[in-house]
Amino acid sequence: MEFINEITVSYKPILSAINNEGITFSKKAYHQALTFYDKETINMQEQFVVLYLSQSNKLLGGYTHSLGGLTSTTVDVRLILATALKTLATSLILVHNHPSGRLEASEMDKQITKRIKEAGNIMDIKVLDHLIISPQNYFSFADEGLL
Repeated sequence: MEFINEITVSYKPILSAINNEGITFSKKAYHQALTFYDKETINMQEQFVVLYLSQSNKLLGGYTHSLGGLTSTTVDVRLILATALKTLATSLILVHNHPSGRLEASEMDKQITKRIKEAGNIMDIKVLDHLIISPQNYFSFADEGLL
């Protein structure tokens, strides 16, 4: 008898997307994203978070995809989209901090945003924004016309 790996898919939401307000602008997304960051390490360690949203832009949940070092963190497009599929998200907001406090998009930030957006388009999952954050402020790709 041969054995093969069994794959199961499940999604057990804790919060109902029906009862929360939609994220309709970058400032609201920024405040929501801040809840995923430790105030003690936000200026020390780069972290990449994704907010997953329903068709009506209601927050389904957020997930910290990676923790990095002072100047970078790893971003895996496949894991981001796999999580979107598992949560039945139709859109997402990318978020990461710059420990330096510099709120400007690097060329690498622009490239990864483009890759995630293109991959999401294939599966009808929209990238609504990419925020670069600090404890005091944020930079929005959408607000700056970079999406």
